[in-house]
Amino acid sequence: MSDETPQVDIGDGNNLADLFVKLLEVEVIDRDIFRGMATPGGRGRVFGGQVIGQALRAAMRTVDDARLAHSLHAYFIRAGNSEKPIVYLVSRDRDGRSFNTRRVVAMQDGEVILNMSCSFHVEEGGLSHQSSMPDVPAPEDLPTEAELIEAHRDALPDELLRLAAKRPLELRFCDPRAPFDRSDRSPSSNFWFRTRCGMPENESLNRAALAFASDMGLLGASMMPHGKSFTDHDMQVASLDHAMWFHAPVRADDWLLYVTDSPWAAGGRGFTRGQIFDRSGVMVAETAQEGLIRVRS
Repeated sequence: MSDETPQVDIGDGNNLADLFVKLLEVEVIDRDIFRGMATPGGRGRVFGGQVIGQALRAAMRTVDDARLAHSLHAYFIRAGNSEKPIVYLVSRDRDGRSFNTRRVVAMQDGEVILNMSCSFHVEEGGLSHQSSMPDVPAPEDLPTEAELIEAHRDALPDELLRLAAKRPLELRFCDPRAPFDRSDRSPSSNFWFRTRCGMPENESLNRAALAFASDMGLLGASMMPHGKSFTDHDMQVASLDHAMWFHAPVRADDWLLYVTDSPWAAGGRGFTRGQIFDRSGVMVAETAQEGLIRVRS
């Protein structure tokens, strides 16, 4: 799947929330069979976060609303086409007293593009601890992505300009260098993000939106110390698998801090970890991903 931040033509005005929610939602075709819409204005490979978000929503449709997703583990099998809808087949592996387990297969043109296992848990109390949120500037104190791009427009590839203009997420980088600065960098990145539109008061839908956003930026950290990015013509970049754990209630339309680092890369693959915090410092989710970062010969 593409590791690019998503190109989604979400329009403007009051229809922002409706269209982004519509992108996350899935249509019931039959029992445990669902269909997700094609990417509005998309072209080329579908963004992996969209497939993960829609697959999670399909699984959610088979579980009682009182039980929330707490983890997912996905493998990207083939590149999906952003211009076509995706069919999701859900298997109800277990409905227990505390947990529900689901398997989801995403298909296009009769071929599997993703398979995912996910688990749901009834809310309960227990022992509690978490890592601390790093000390970073507040999003209001950082330049907007539009300001950062405008300052360096002449040096940026057209592909980045196109993606940023159509992304349904607003980003603010804690280290606001010129985009794709190739100077020596450690394999880590911190940035704030939120949806460009308000989200409904629905925890499950907000977790699906968080799953959508969680695929962005991870593989970029694994290429930073090598002065590479997904826009380089000599790079072949794609997400291979993706895992996510949901820890706390979340609002995807409020600022969230994504803290990413890459402890390893070799053999054409890079591994990256992520922690997501809300503004109060609560860790709402964690992620892990391995991806293809192959230098073409």
